[in-house]
Amino acid sequence: MNYPFLNGGGHIAQIIASYDWAGTALGAIDTWSQSLKTTVSTMLRSTLPMVALLGDEGVMIYNDGYSEFAGRRHPMSLGSNVRESWPEVADHNDYVIRVALAGGTLAYKDQEMTLLRSGKPEQVWMNLDYAPILDEAGKPWGVLVVVVDTTDKIRAEQQLRASENTFRTLAQAIPSQVWSADADGSLNWFNEQVYRYSGTQPGQLTGDAWTAIVHADDSAKVAAAWRASVATAQNFEVEYRIRRADGAWRWHIVRAMPIIDDNGVVQRWVGTSTDIEDQKATASKLQLQVAERTAERDRMWRHATDVMLVTTLDGWITAANPAFTRLLGWDEAEIIGTSIHKIIHPDDAQSSLAEMDSLAQGHSTFKFENRTLRKGGGHAILSWTAVPDEGFIHAVGRDMTAERAAAEEMRRTSLKLQQAQKMEAIGKLTGGVAHDFNNLLQVISGNLQLLAADVADMPRAQRRVEQALAGVTRGAKLASYLLAFGRRQALDPRVVRIGRFIAGMEDMLRRSLGEEIEVETVISGGLWNTLVDTAQVENAVLNLCINARDAMDGVGKLTIEVGNAMLDDHYARNHPELSPGQYVMIAVSDTGAGMSPEIMAQAFDPFFSTKPEGKGSGLGLSMVYGFVRQSGGHVQIYSEPGCGTTVKLYLPRSTDIEDAPAPPETRAVVGGQETILVAEDDEGVRATVVEMLGELGYRVLKASDAASALSIIDSGMPIDLLFTDVVMPGPLRSPDLARKARERLPGIAVLFTSGYTENAIVHGGRLDAGVDLLGKPYTREALARKVRHVLANRQHAAQLAAQPAAAMLAQLARRAEVVEAPEMAEQAEHAELAEAGDAADTSADTTDMAAIPATTTMAPDPVPGQPAGQPAADRRDGGRRDAGRRDAGRRILLVEDEPELRETTAELLELLGHQVSACGDASSALAALDGGEFDIMLTDISLPDLSGEVLAARALALRPGLRVIFASGQTPRSMLDGAQLLLKPFSIDQLVEALARI
Repeated sequence: MNYPFLNGGGHIAQIIASYDWAGTALGAIDTWSQSLKTTVSTMLRSTLPMVALLGDEGVMIYNDGYSEFAGRRHPMSLGSNVRESWPEVADHNDYVIRVALAGGTLAYKDQEMTLLRSGKPEQVWMNLDYAPILDEAGKPWGVLVVVVDTTDKIRAEQQLRASENTFRTLAQAIPSQVWSADADGSLNWFNEQVYRYSGTQPGQLTGDAWTAIVHADDSAKVAAAWRASVATAQNFEVEYRIRRADGAWRWHIVRAMPIIDDNGVVQRWVGTSTDIEDQKATASKLQLQVAERTAERDRMWRHATDVMLVTTLDGWITAANPAFTRLLGWDEAEIIGTSIHKIIHPDDAQSSLAEMDSLAQGHSTFKFENRTLRKGGGHAILSWTAVPDEGFIHAVGRDMTAERAAAEEMRRTSLKLQQAQKMEAIGKLTGGVAHDFNNLLQVISGNLQLLAADVADMPRAQRRVEQALAGVTRGAKLASYLLAFGRRQALDPRVVRIGRFIAGMEDMLRRSLGEEIEVETVISGGLWNTLVDTAQVENAVLNLCINARDAMDGVGKLTIEVGNAMLDDHYARNHPELSPGQYVMIAVSDTGAGMSPEIMAQAFDPFFSTKPEGKGSGLGLSMVYGFVRQSGGHVQIYSEPGCGTTVKLYLPRSTDIEDAPAPPETRAVVGGQETILVAEDDEGVRATVVEMLGELGYRVLKASDAASALSIIDSGMPIDLLFTDVVMPGPLRSPDLARKARERLPGIAVLFTSGYTENAIVHGGRLDAGVDLLGKPYTREALARKVRHVLANRQHAAQLAAQPAAAMLAQLARRAEVVEAPEMAEQAEHAELAEAGDAADTSADTTDMAAIPATTTMAPDPVPGQPAGQPAADRRDGGRRDAGRRDAGRRILLVEDEPELRETTAELLELLGHQVSACGDASSALAALDGGEFDIMLTDISLPDLSGEVLAARALALRPGLRVIFASGQTPRSMLDGAQLLLKPFSIDQLVEALARI
């Protein structure tokens, strides 16, 4: 049927005409009011994206422009209620409808929102204008919305700001006068050299105010030339006089170039001002005093820092000043009688010859650049001023090499920044893919494991289940590679002597690589320790070795070298992501085909591979890159076609004592009868884990998001363990759910699970203190063991917390007496370990003070000056024997942001006889130091406002005699002189020993 009001309304008008509006609140299209038809007709003919939200339900009618904005939600959105069509912004639209139906208007500029137009979250910015739609009676009954997508503009502005910051940082670092201007020619920024030279203050030269330091005789000429350059987008080069800070007027050559985007539009101008007063004076004297070569001219000739030359009109050198020799290395005897064209770079020969011809015709040169060869190799970039006179050319050249090098360095830095941004963006994408992939694998894996019990007596089916589980394992490995590249995996770093670990891999590598590959392992003596996840090191080295084997076509020599390396400031400057310092280096070299520079530039990109299709995933080097960077290290590839390849991994040195290897898991898989609350948004994963836990004997409650889980907790049902996914939709994050659960049920245990941790519970590649994590996909056995492990820790902590303060004081008194006899002290410690049993968790990092006695297996830091391998009883300082009594009464400032740990540690220190003041953040601690006297500050490193390291530095500035103990689960980046490190979780003995050593 033809509806005249829809004529000319574009493609969407046809859809509106054929849509069944009778099923909506608007009713059949034939019944629409004239005001509605007029609104729709006007909207359809608009070139701007527009949508009408009609009635209380917000029924949507929109034009062609809005259909493009809606993406995959078109055409389903047409005729639907806006709250249902855009659920992610339902609250916002609800508010808009209420305001408009009350007769109000709204406008938002560059409003940021997260929309799901393409099925996944997308950050967008928009200009939104809302106006009420009135019916025939003048009553509001809908909202007319104009939507302008400003995302590209916002992102461009963000990129421009980042580029501007980079430019200004580099400009401040070079000694030249640098400035910039808007596209319209208004000067907006000057570096410090300009203000220092002119004696002005920042901000006094912006806009047109810079003309105040230009000589009055030059001002009009300069302004006209600048306007012309801005109008034509041509380079600006003008010489004029600028007032120096002492009032002197000096000639400068001022250059500016436009920065032009891909569309040919000028974005801004960048310029430099170079003092050429000396060149101008020299050129003037050459022109006015040719007949008279005075002693003053000779002194200037000898002592000038700029190069000076005299040549014939056809380029034969007749004189050169000492600066020529100092800069280029050519002696005067070597250069006299030589053609100037012989020492000019070949690429600049043609332009230099043309300039010489111009000089021979009587024209002067005030600015001409070419490259002049140095005697020892290389070249210098010289900017020449020259004049012809009586058959000779007198020229002055200023060395511009450093200025050009700075510009090139700026360009290289910009390229490196772009590469870093690209790798970060790809990392975020791959992390998100791995998260969804791990959820899918968990559903498959869990159901296969449940199915295995059902087909235990069916060998054929059982084999198929096992093969499917093997496929899940391979998929999990691919997902782990993606997480490694994105630096989103939770590492389990340990202090290791990596050489011993690499040597232990040699047999495995020989079997994996085949007999035709000769493997040589070279491990340097005196190797440093490094803090690293050994499982990831094994994966990385194995990937590199397999790549090397393939590059050698299965035949060749593979060399693995391990040694110490010092990366200095010069190396770090060329690799901005790297911190200079001491590293442990692992190098894998092969005699294969090598790589071209183009391939090396893409080597770390995910899914990039030079192998035939089906022979590799393209994730091996991506995993290596991500793991090493997440570990604080650096990766470098050295390769040439036909000369083989060397990949070097640099891992930061650790000064800590090597950790003992973790014992293999031998406990039987058991269940229990406790109550577990499962919070998981993926329905398949949730159903699988609930069934697994049920088969293990647990009582299971389930929730689809964090808010639902909190409602179950608030219901008062007894819950022993919260098992929650890390990444779930909704306003309540999983870490916040865990915190609120502990507030309501102080004894509840918490176990996180995820295939992608983001930054919720993992920072710096390590789990946050007090966090237990089970990575997806996991097996039934891993789930059972981890659940029992977490519940056992909870039960043990509850038992310790139930001990009365008097019992703890008695225990401290006994320990203070025991340290009088070292051998008895060792026996007492071993007895306490035996009582603790399996409850001690040597792998978890907890901030619960109740768990401190369960960690007495942790070796204390060695006493300086004592061998690391010496028994603990022999290492104890003699003064520590009376530590329990002698050190009592110290004034201690305790800084800890965890309330429970702060309260418990303060009580423990008071039981030891000390005076304790406790603070929850660095600001409170600094205020306490300013108003009181303290002997010791015991502080965590991770604090909410300042790091513990910054706090310690400021505290020592206030109280130089203060002694510092870092009590943390992480090591400081640089240890202060005289400071002690007390690693969490720490035992009572370790606390007493740290106080005794301080």
